Amino acid sequence: ASLVLEVVLSIGALGGGLVLIVAPRGEIMPLPLSALAGSPFETYLGPGLMLFTVLGLGPLIAARLAWIRHPLAPVGALIVGAALLSWIAVEIAIIGYSNEPPLQAIYLLLGTVITAVALGWLADVGLPTVRRRDAREA
Repeated sequence: ASLVLEVVLSIGALGGGLVLIVAPRGEIMPLPLSALAGSPFETYLGPGLMLFTVLGLGPLIAARLAWIRHPLAPVGALIVGAALLSWIAVEIAIIGYSNEPPLQAIYLLLGTVITAVALGWLADVGLPTVRRRDAREA
C-alpha cells in the first residue's frame, strides 16, 4: 500500500515541482507571486526545488525501499508522510487554505494515509535494529 501511495505522491510532486522550477513566476501554473508575501521566497523557484526533491524524489526512494522489502521501508514511509503533512501545514500557514482546486485537502488526506500506513507497518514489524559485530567476527 505504501509503495502505491508514495508513487502517486511522487508523480504529483515531480510534475508540480518541475513546473515551478521552469516557470517560477507563475507563467505556467497561474500562481500569484503575492501569495508568497510573508514567506522567505520572492518566486516559486525555492518551493519548486523543495517540492521536486523532498516530495518528488524522496517518495521514490521510499517506494524503492518498499519494493525491495528493505527493513527501513516503513521508516521511509513514515518520513514521507510526515514530510507531506509538514509541507501542507507550512503552505497553509504561509499562503492560506484554498479549496479551488482542493489540492491541499487531497494532499493532507494523502499525507495522513501514508503516515497511518507507515505507523501500522511499524507496529507490525517493529523498528529495524542494527546488529553489532562481535569482536570475533571482525
